[in-house]
Amino acid sequence: MRLSLFAPCVVALAACSQQAPPPAPAAPPASATLQPAAAAAAAAAPVVPTRDGRFTADITAADLAAHVQRLASDEFEGRKPGTIGERATTTYLIDQFQRMGLKPANKDSFLQRVPMVASALVDADAITLDVATGGNVEKFAYRSDMVVGSLQANAQVEVKDSDIVFAGYGVVAPEHQWNDYAGLDVKGKTVVVLVNDPGFGNHDASLFSGDAMTYYGRWPYKFEEAARHGAAACLIVHDTAAAAYPWEVVVTGWSGPQLSLPVSEDPDPRVPVGGWITTQAARRLFAKAGADFDALKKSADARGFTPTALAAKLSVTLHSQVHNSSSDNVVALLPGSERPDEIVVYSAHWDHFGKDPLLKGGDAIFHGAIDNGSGVAALLELADAFAHQQPAPKRSILFLVPTLEESLLLGSRYYTLHPLFPLARTVADINMDELIPWGRSRDMAIIGFGQSQMDGYLADALKAQQRVIVGDEEPEKGMFYRSDQLNFARKGVPVLFARGGFDKLDGGKQAGRKAYDEFTHEHYHKPADRYDPAWDWSGVIEDVKALYAVGQRLADEESWPQWSADSEFRGAREAAKPAPKKH
Repeated sequence: MRLSLFAPCVVALAACSQQAPPPAPAAPPASATLQPAAAAAAAAAPVVPTRDGRFTADITAADLAAHVQRLASDEFEGRKPGTIGERATTTYLIDQFQRMGLKPANKDSFLQRVPMVASALVDADAITLDVATGGNVEKFAYRSDMVVGSLQANAQVEVKDSDIVFAGYGVVAPEHQWNDYAGLDVKGKTVVVLVNDPGFGNHDASLFSGDAMTYYGRWPYKFEEAARHGAAACLIVHDTAAAAYPWEVVVTGWSGPQLSLPVSEDPDPRVPVGGWITTQAARRLFAKAGADFDALKKSADARGFTPTALAAKLSVTLHSQVHNSSSDNVVALLPGSERPDEIVVYSAHWDHFGKDPLLKGGDAIFHGAIDNGSGVAALLELADAFAHQQPAPKRSILFLVPTLEESLLLGSRYYTLHPLFPLARTVADINMDELIPWGRSRDMAIIGFGQSQMDGYLADALKAQQRVIVGDEEPEKGMFYRSDQLNFARKGVPVLFARGGFDKLDGGKQAGRKAYDEFTHEHYHKPADRYDPAWDWSGVIEDVKALYAVGQRLADEESWPQWSADSEFRGAREAAKPAPKKH
């Protein structure tokens, strides 16, 4: 996943949710907390990874290190879906779940097949967007001016002489009394929209969620909304601050095959042609059409915005090679002792980027030790602890290890479209992605803070460790919408996405930020994200044990965590009517 800096401010528990805080949890088992003396010893002692087959039911640094070391080894070749690395990864996970005595969650199988379509442009660098204005044609070049693709995964797509319309942020949000498409007919037209939410450009905190990006600000939503209105094409204007990443990231992400679920498997609408243009290209396009891009962009941040039709028509032809294949989610189940039809989910994606023989420097494998070998290792430790817990959990626990997170969260998307257990009976999802072994911290950061009562569950679990929850320092980057818990949230299932915060016991916030920045700049999505025997696992152990306490409480209580009153996902849960059974 893409990362965000977070967590300098401790937030009062009362701000976690507009719902009443949940009751105090039952006391966790001894293994669920790490006392200060034990933590100090764990940090000081060198970690020797557990030898294969000698894992214990306790959550230990040796076990975590062993799982990450194995998953990030050359043998797994970067864990790319559809490769020998996938087979090595899924086999390892199944072996671990079988060792623990867990049951296959998909009838008699530990695998859930995820169909996928790969679409690769033919001669992408020769593609141009041709914009006709007043008898002249302005050409926009691939990579330097724009990137485009066929979102419907068709071998050939042609958009010819399509009227161009500027539709502001391209948002329809009734709960915010906002509709950029009001009175606008864009059938067969090309829609140009801005990234992020209305109000971002002028920092209007009264609009949407202020500085915190909502799902309406994310680029997949922009394409979906344009498709719902019948647009032939949708172009998002890139802005580094608004998108939270530079143009180079966009180009890299749109280079090579683009993966998607088959149209038959995913009901969300898809615009035939989607893509991005640079701000400079947008200014040039609008100027050729006799319009002022900057002035129109500014107007999009105010209520009463009116879409503008440009005196311009767009034409583009795309040829793509389309290939159908599949990958696998790994799914294991611990049946509940009293309410087995009610499900608590732990999730952590297994996939990464494989290898690139063209890379220079000697290492061509994207090892993915922290992203997300760490999350998978944590999930395995939790599964082992729950499998040996006495008494057994009252609700069932599903351990979901999705594929294709690095490709638009497709594995978890498929699961929530084809759940193995009804989502209306799914209590919550606890997702783990990138648990950085940088030592102990005084806090855990919640990405998506304030969305639900799950914040309170974690706050209560951390009290036993004398720690606190904190919020996301840069909510405008929308990190909540970039990992697998999002797909559960979109279906109304409350979620928790958290990891160790910056306030380290050794060095404070400055040391935490320095360590985080080093990982982001030197290791993230690079071959350098490899296992390091010098890592300090003491903080990750505390984090995982806190997540264990949260799951244990959810599995044993009869109540259901609720969304906050102003959460954008509350309506989906209410529509599903997941009222618990009476016992």
